[in-house]
Amino acid sequence: MADPSLMSRRKFGQLAAAGACAAMLPEQSLAKSEPAGTYALRGQAPVAIAGVARGAPAEETIRAVRAAALAATDFAWLSRGDTVLLKPACNSGNVYPATTDPLAVRAMIGLLKERGAGRVIVADMAGVQFVRFYPDSLQGSTRELMERNGLAKATEEAGGVLHVFEEAGWDAFFEDTPVAGGSWKASVMLPAILNEVDHVVLMPRTARHLLAGSTLGLKAAVGWWRHDSRLEYHRDAGTFAEKTADANTVRAVADKQRLVLSSATKVMTTFGPDSGFVAEPETGIVFASPDLVAHDMISLAWLIENRAAMDPAKRDGMFTDPNTSELYANLANRMVTTWLGGIGEAFRMERLRRYDMNRIEDDRVLARAFATGGRPTLELLDADGSLPEALRNQLVARTT
Repeated sequence: MADPSLMSRRKFGQLAAAGACAAMLPEQSLAKSEPAGTYALRGQAPVAIAGVARGAPAEETIRAVRAAALAATDFAWLSRGDTVLLKPACNSGNVYPATTDPLAVRAMIGLLKERGAGRVIVADMAGVQFVRFYPDSLQGSTRELMERNGLAKATEEAGGVLHVFEEAGWDAFFEDTPVAGGSWKASVMLPAILNEVDHVVLMPRTARHLLAGSTLGLKAAVGWWRHDSRLEYHRDAGTFAEKTADANTVRAVADKQRLVLSSATKVMTTFGPDSGFVAEPETGIVFASPDLVAHDMISLAWLIENRAAMDPAKRDGMFTDPNTSELYANLANRMVTTWLGGIGEAFRMERLRRYDMNRIEDDRVLARAFATGGRPTLELLDADGSLPEALRNQLVARTT
């Protein structure tokens, strides 16, 4: 079990609401430079989508994962015996869609092994609300969280190897600098295991996020970082969105990332990242792309689509109000900064701006990715004939 002394974001929210008057946050101008970045693809980018009916048996999700992956890539990059690092989103011990779908992880491990992978390593490090990682101490355990949310069991049953970054120790990280620069003051600290693998497959989830607006593929990069990098990310929040996008251009990840796949048969449409309203649409989707930004365009469109289907009064409740939601997000971010660096760093925290959730163009993480690497033209592929035409048209409408 996770250390009970580690406070959940929801519990913190209850405490922070009482101290709203304490948040006086300094402004920070955005980074001036907009250099060319590097992502997987630009120009026309395929996104393969498979549909899964609500309440369908597990075999249908497994079928959809295989279909979407095989339609998005021919796996020519994978040679027999290669090692693949499969990175899920394990920010907590809560079950899917608070974290990555274990069924999808099981299916992807099986497909990678079928295609010749020698080892498939499933690896991540959880959020600071559950794991506190410092040079001389460690509280909490990503491994225990994975046991709770089903990712450990799915990995082991499929023949994968579980790895959690904090267990290797503070010194088992190395520096890498984002190619798209200007938002990070320091290099990003990444786990050394990245240098031991041949390929990376990213498996995020589709969910709302109180601080970031949404948590999709680009936001999943936080799981790579040592906690000193996470401290800069949260403390210097004036460029929070820019840091999110730019960090995905570190060569150690970008040069090895081959595929991004999400199971979104369920979507966390409010609050987030650890808890919120879970929407389960009539037809859910599994989608994959070799292009991270293209993947996130569809993921965000799907999140917005599922939020639009909700009763407006239930879309985050009090946090729908712009002023209230920004204040609450900054209070939450100040607590995260305290966890990472102490009260002194929390007082230095820059203001975190509110994220709108109406169009993909509102998202500042994607806007940064578009500005530094170009906006891909999506090529939506029905992976196996299971995607309803009306649903496809909805996604097209929200991404064009």
